[in-house]
Amino acid sequence: MGTAAQHAVESLRHTFIAGELKPGERVRQEEIAERLGVSLAPVREALAVLEQEGQLTYKPRRGYFVTELDLDDLCEIYDLRRLVEGRAARGALPQLDADARERIELAAEDCEAAVKRGDVTAELEANRRFHFALLEAPDQVHTMRVVRLLWDSTETYRALYYNDPADRVDSLEAHARIIDAVKVGDADALVAELDAHRAAALDRLSEFLSADGRVEA
Repeated sequence: MGTAAQHAVESLRHTFIAGELKPGERVRQEEIAERLGVSLAPVREALAVLEQEGQLTYKPRRGYFVTELDLDDLCEIYDLRRLVEGRAARGALPQLDADARERIELAAEDCEAAVKRGDVTAELEANRRFHFALLEAPDQVHTMRVVRLLWDSTETYRALYYNDPADRVDSLEAHARIIDAVKVGDADALVAELDAHRAAALDRLSEFLSADGRVEA
């Protein structure tokens, strides 16, 4: 992928996270190209990449739209995350050295600072760093590729409910419990805390979809 196309991918991801493009909205190629100062070719390449990741859906003769998920989709994705991330956490925990633990704690601190500023975009970025630092290990390259794909497919929805201050405080408290499990090297406790953290997020996403009229309350 060329530099211009990669820039377009990152720019589009930011619009999803910032809520500038919401699920179901059409992505207008010409407007994106004009805003980024590039031709349509790299924008189309970027759209194809995001479609492969599941963040965009192509509708013949209509164009690209931000992917809409229903509750069944979300439950499937989060159940897959539970399986894959549980395996990854158990594999990574024994390999977390002092540098890795420092990255985890720094990401947690960045999350807290973003919450205090009310900066949802920065919080989402720091939250992603926090979780990936917990799971990444040299021998889990393929596992992490799957984890990234699953995270990318629901990033737009996470951005929507992160605007609730109560949820953000709960998330920070969950991060603290996760770090405690890492410090004592307790894999069972770590996986349990990650599962609870993920389940709470799914509950909030389910409430959002219900309120939005996409599932029955």
